[in-house]
Amino acid sequence: MIETVNKLEELLILTKEYISKASDAELNLKVSPEKWSKKEIIGHLIDSGINNIQRFTAVQIEKEPYRIIPMRQVELVQVNDYQNAEVEELLAFLISINMRVNNLMLLQNSQTLTTPIELYTEGNMSDLRYLMEDYVVHFEQHVNQ
Repeated sequence: MIETVNKLEELLILTKEYISKASDAELNLKVSPEKWSKKEIIGHLIDSGINNIQRFTAVQIEKEPYRIIPMRQVELVQVNDYQNAEVEELLAFLISINMRVNNLMLLQNSQTLTTPIELYTEGNMSDLRYLMEDYVVHFEQHVNQ
């Protein structure tokens, strides 16, 4: 899990550096109405962090296997109106949530990491380790955008 934590920390540093150098115009640019701006991508990563903190903890206290419910990502970005939010607020929130995610990852052990989960569809099984590692993979995909 240390590698996953380190990777997330590295991605947060890259994100912070990029956002601090980017112009408002660049962060607000929407190449089409259906595509998210960079600010909306940051908002999506915030939503993902919120949802996954809940998942990472619920997996450990709810009846096994915990069933993952898909996140309504498009709707969340719209109702949170990230496009019109202050970038400083978004960045601070993103960093804060992911510090909590990192701390949750570091608290895990071999027993909790193998806690079973059901991914989105009945019978599609995995474990908490996969869920945590996949969170960082997802984060990295958006950072690379």
